[in-house]
Amino acid sequence: MGVVTKTVGEALIDILEANGVDTVFGIPGVHTVELYRGLAASKIRHITPRHEQGAGFMADGYARVTGKPGVALVITGPGLTNTITPMAQAYQDSIPMLVISGVNARASLGHGAGKLHELPDQQAMISTLAPMSHTLLEPGDLPAVMERAFSILTSHRPGPVHIEIPTDVMAEKISLGPLQAVQATGPRASADQVRALAKLCREASRPAILCGGGAVSAAAAVKRLAETLDAPVVSTVNARGLMAGHPLSVPASPSLAAVRDFLAGSDLVIALGTQMGQTDYDMYADGGFPDLDSLVRIDIDPEQLTRGAAASLKVLSTADQLLEDLLPLLADHRAGAGGAERARACREAALAGLSPKMRAEIAVLDIIREALPGCRIVGDSTQAIYSGNLYFEAGRPSGWFNAATGFGALGYGPPAAIGASLGDPDAPVVCLTGDGGLQFVLAEIGSARDCGANVIFLVWNNDGYGEIRTYMEDCGIEPEGVTPSAPDFLKIADAYGLPSRRLADVAELAEAFQAMAAKGGPSLIEVHETGTRGLSA
Repeated sequence: MGVVTKTVGEALIDILEANGVDTVFGIPGVHTVELYRGLAASKIRHITPRHEQGAGFMADGYARVTGKPGVALVITGPGLTNTITPMAQAYQDSIPMLVISGVNARASLGHGAGKLHELPDQQAMISTLAPMSHTLLEPGDLPAVMERAFSILTSHRPGPVHIEIPTDVMAEKISLGPLQAVQATGPRASADQVRALAKLCREASRPAILCGGGAVSAAAAVKRLAETLDAPVVSTVNARGLMAGHPLSVPASPSLAAVRDFLAGSDLVIALGTQMGQTDYDMYADGGFPDLDSLVRIDIDPEQLTRGAAASLKVLSTADQLLEDLLPLLADHRAGAGGAERARACREAALAGLSPKMRAEIAVLDIIREALPGCRIVGDSTQAIYSGNLYFEAGRPSGWFNAATGFGALGYGPPAAIGASLGDPDAPVVCLTGDGGLQFVLAEIGSARDCGANVIFLVWNNDGYGEIRTYMEDCGIEPEGVTPSAPDFLKIADAYGLPSRRLADVAELAEAFQAMAAKGGPSLIEVHETGTRGLSA
């Protein structure tokens, strides 16, 4: 197409569409209606949550399964502040999220005149947790600003990017030329660094690989490297399922003593796309993760390479490009045997080190994975999720993620599961949430109904905030404030038109999941920590 004249709002939709956006999440308001002017005529699907926090978490779940930025449209002031928590979760977990908000008219900014939805400095507030936050003061700058936004989202360490558009700018007209999608690039290691890493790989007799969320997009290449080196692969929470069921897979947390001992006994540890942060590597905050003399770190973020665990070799690169360059140099490499046995021993020791209660909860997760092949389990901060984060083999890449790491936001699971289902509608999604966490976002069950998301909400009812109650007791503190009452979840499901079921025995679980999945659309299953036989040891 040639040059056309459109409003900023209409041009924004065209730019999103040109960059592959097919779904946006948001609640329209008076302060954003001009951003919606071109939406109905576009190919982009709009999903309306019940709360802007839901919009952000839906965008997060969508991004994790598609690899594309999740997009949220929110109003000025409260719409944006309601989205801060999802943005913070996306920041901590390096998830690409584009938040487009309104802001009051340019002439009013900074005057504190009491305008509706006014904040002292909305952009400055968001800039502390966004790799980019920009106020579009000049309408004609829109194409360049959006190009910069998508460049950051696709070529840098991902995170939440924020663009705010003043209400008077939205309706102004600009000239818009031909549009092209921003091409992802990302850093690439030097040839010398790749050769140095290849040399280390050839010399190692007991190698190991550590994978974080940044390695998920390179799952096939990670498997090739592991098999080439005969190296067990330890996956962090956001990388679970990367080596699903493979003999070299170690789906256990680096916070566990058995995994730490295994890594300490390896003569080469390659860390791919993991920030090596506390919520994966030191869940118990005991400071016990070992110093690794043979550690190599590969990361997309140069600053992250200077934080945390010291490495003998630091490589600035995306995981995809690093492996693309490294694997040909190892094409004739013949590794020694023993990797599968090392992985098996580590798996068994890690699982044996967990409590009987945790192992029982992990067994329930195994039932879900086997009952619904190819499913994704999206979790909130609830007890079974904490157990799974310590040890669980997901059935596929991006088949296990939750908010019990990183920022740790309650209420994440249900909307994120909806976003995941919309991003990959053919895959069954199980939202594992507690009775306490679900009540943060209970109304999003209605959103799932509206959009027909294939989500089975599994409510793990432990009569309140069970994880916090246990922690208080372990600290010798009399539990207080941890027993909020819950509604009858089956009646809530019925009110929204969802099929539901309460299980008396874990033996019913597989059949219940298969029956609900066969119905299609959202549904709800409730289990109770003491009322469902076999749920916990």
